[in-house]
Amino acid sequence: TKTMTDYSAHVPFAKKACDFLSSSPDPYHAVANMSATLDASGYKQLRKREPFEGKVEPGGKYYFTVNRTTLVAFAVGGKYKSGNGFKIIGGHTDSPNLKVKPRSKRCASGCVQLAVECYGGGLWHTWFDRDLGISGRVLLRNEGEDGKEKVVQRFVKIDRPVARVSTLCIHLQTAAERNAFSVNKEEHLSPILGTQTLLEDGVKAQLEGTTVEGNDKESDPWKQAQEPLLLETIASELGVDVKEIADFELNLFDTQPAALGGIKNEFLYSARLDNLATCFVSIESLVAHSESGLLEDDEDISLVALFDHEEVGSESAQGAGSPVMVDAIRRITTALSDHPHGLDPDRYSCAVRKSFVMSVDMAHAVHPNYAAKHEKNHSPKMNGGVVIKTNQNQRYGTNAIGGFIMREITRKAGIVPVQEFVVRNDCPCGTTIGPIISSSTGIRTVDAGMPQLSMHSCREVMGIADLTNGFDLFKCFFKHFREIDDSLEG
Repeated sequence: TKTMTDYSAHVPFAKKACDFLSSSPDPYHAVANMSATLDASGYKQLRKREPFEGKVEPGGKYYFTVNRTTLVAFAVGGKYKSGNGFKIIGGHTDSPNLKVKPRSKRCASGCVQLAVECYGGGLWHTWFDRDLGISGRVLLRNEGEDGKEKVVQRFVKIDRPVARVSTLCIHLQTAAERNAFSVNKEEHLSPILGTQTLLEDGVKAQLEGTTVEGNDKESDPWKQAQEPLLLETIASELGVDVKEIADFELNLFDTQPAALGGIKNEFLYSARLDNLATCFVSIESLVAHSESGLLEDDEDISLVALFDHEEVGSESAQGAGSPVMVDAIRRITTALSDHPHGLDPDRYSCAVRKSFVMSVDMAHAVHPNYAAKHEKNHSPKMNGGVVIKTNQNQRYGTNAIGGFIMREITRKAGIVPVQEFVVRNDCPCGTTIGPIISSSTGIRTVDAGMPQLSMHSCREVMGIADLTNGFDLFKCFFKHFREIDDSLEG
């Protein structure tokens, strides 16, 4: 009989990943949690509105955020010299979900509901019959110590199941509806918060235009368009008055926490593996590299950039299509420059040519029930290692140089070899931030990812060994890239 692999060595790191995933229901919480990890490791936060000059130095560790949903963290090598390169791992913080519309109030058939908008390309049928919480960013208007009005940002995470999208029972479905579950995203995905009879105080407030906490007429047009019970719940969660809430950006999430599963606990079941698993592993690897003692002799800058809005095209002020990456490289290079006038264009170009981006987004593992969907010689398996993704039509940024560098890292470090993925010729191919960053910066790029199943489902699955495989590869990338790249002709 075949002996099953022992996965116990991977469990502690996987449990740490579970904690991160469960506490990060949206990009705001994900970036906040990763920032806390960086703070604990001695990274200093930089303010984008302030100059980096005089604050960044060789051997230093830093990070900054954009919109609190995009994170850039970097460690400067102790032997860094002006014109040296960047070793970059790129990923994204967002995942498909249901976002609350600007006018959230919605009622039908005696039920109090929530108006939501589909974000990204989700497998929306998987959101039915899940116990959903609400999380995101809330703007609060209050009076500062100086007596002036001040607007502050707070993050809210309502962990209990306050919403649910229910399926239609089989008895009321036609034969055609039973054969193919079809979702009308506007009509069928509005979650139920409660019933009007049980929430009559809130309904009365809607009808009379009062707040849920009193009889004063609500004069704020924005508040008039919100579900009063939602505002009351948010206020209670944050410990503030409803009148302080000025605006919000909220999404729904599955309240079931991440968990280990499989007969030998070899799998991780969770929402948002695409791409928070990458976020977790990349920050952990950067911290490990900067705490290993290797930073002292490092000649380059090791950087992790995690962007928002990848699932909807990356075209935003905090997406990979924004100036964030170019600005980061330019500002860091300028702050470290020994040129009397700051940025030396020639040395900046040298830095770009010496740099490399590992664009990391979760990869498609072969599905045993749908194996024919994979190209037979490029069918990566869960727990089989990180996957290099190649597409000659430039949906991925990988070429021979990038692929070689990844394979050479695993060979030199003696870690699990990479797997390969190419989409079938008769199947469309997704894309990543890789080609976007490569074309906007001129930096060489390879696309890679840890393999998973159920991508874009409300709940996904990956192998726990691949968390370790990713961690080892990312650390070795920071350690060995310069030596490998210097050995390449041209």
